[in-house]
Amino acid sequence: MQSLTTTPKRIITKTIWMLSLVSLFTDMASEMLYPIMPMFLKHIGFTVIFIGILEGIAEAVAGLSKPYFGKLSDNSGKRLPFVQLGYSLSAISKPMMALFIFPLWIFVARTLDRLGKGIRTGARDALLSDEATKETKATVFGFHRSMDTLGAVFGPAIALVYLYFYPDNYKTLFLIAFAPGLLAIIATLLIKEKTKPLNPTPLRRMLSINAKPASIFSFVTYWKNSPPQYKKLVTGLLLFALFNSSDVFLLLKMKESGLSDTAVIGVYIFYNLIYALLAYPIGILADKLGLKKIFLLGLFIFAVVYTGFAFNNNLVIFFLLFALYGLYAAATEGISKAWISNIVDKSETATAIGTYTGFQSIAALFASSICGLLLYNFGAMATFLITAGITILVIIYLSAYKKNEAL
Repeated sequence: MQSLTTTPKRIITKTIWMLSLVSLFTDMASEMLYPIMPMFLKHIGFTVIFIGILEGIAEAVAGLSKPYFGKLSDNSGKRLPFVQLGYSLSAISKPMMALFIFPLWIFVARTLDRLGKGIRTGARDALLSDEATKETKATVFGFHRSMDTLGAVFGPAIALVYLYFYPDNYKTLFLIAFAPGLLAIIATLLIKEKTKPLNPTPLRRMLSINAKPASIFSFVTYWKNSPPQYKKLVTGLLLFALFNSSDVFLLLKMKESGLSDTAVIGVYIFYNLIYALLAYPIGILADKLGLKKIFLLGLFIFAVVYTGFAFNNNLVIFFLLFALYGLYAAATEGISKAWISNIVDKSETATAIGTYTGFQSIAALFASSICGLLLYNFGAMATFLITAGITILVIIYLSAYKKNEAL
């Protein structure tokens, strides 16, 4: 007798689990260093302007490489080799920063880390998208972001304990960060990619625009030929990215308000914990209520946070602001990629996400550099209020987005 009930398809598959663990280990390594990075750079002689330029250039390298390697992934029909290479480069960049303190060497190490991110991002997100349906995209990307951000909880926690016993001994921490990076490399070897080709198209399709060789300007080519709804959505996202500078400046704001290194790291751990706890359930909620609604709510919370940073110098309020900041991140980071993957062809997922994140990284070059200059010349209040104001404009733009053009 046939059963009246059927077993629902598992949403979080083994591939999603392994990719999420890889991201957890990598973020553990990266975030172990991220909250102390501004202190380390200032310790070896970098000014706030040079910190902004360093972050901007590193993100620009990631920006140019994301669409290029995303296009390579789509053309080859393979995802896993890009994932493995990208995470490997990011892992070996960590101990490099501990070897020498020459500015050029620091630029090389930091850029290598971002290049690794550029190589893996499109292919990894396409793998996640391939494992989901249109109705479960936000859930899958939300789960991945939750696991990824757990690494951003464990990493700074390790840094906090280490610096408690060895204050200002930053170099050794860069060497310690190589351990979880190595675990991430090992975990990528346990992922098995589907053997079915992603793009089983006839020769005439292979000769079309979608099969053109990848180049460093792949993002320009894809942008010209992308669907109108993709352009309209990404335009709004990029306007926001253009004024959304590195979180380094939020950490510097707390440091300049009189907080100790351990207090700054403690607040940052709290932010990532909130982010990690909320990303998965908010992803589930977004699949039910709509990606657009949750994303716009996240942007509004971001504007509130930056307005708060413009005026606040109190530790307790910093905790509240970073709790809201974690809610913003949970409501936007994974959901933006899920949104994009739902409006483009499956065979172009890596290129589409790579193009968006590529433009986003290039915007970060300007955002971080401009933020550094504004902070240096006018202070935190003007910088954070300008960012909050631009975010409100983006909310208005995306709110006017037609329902048949967005989810």
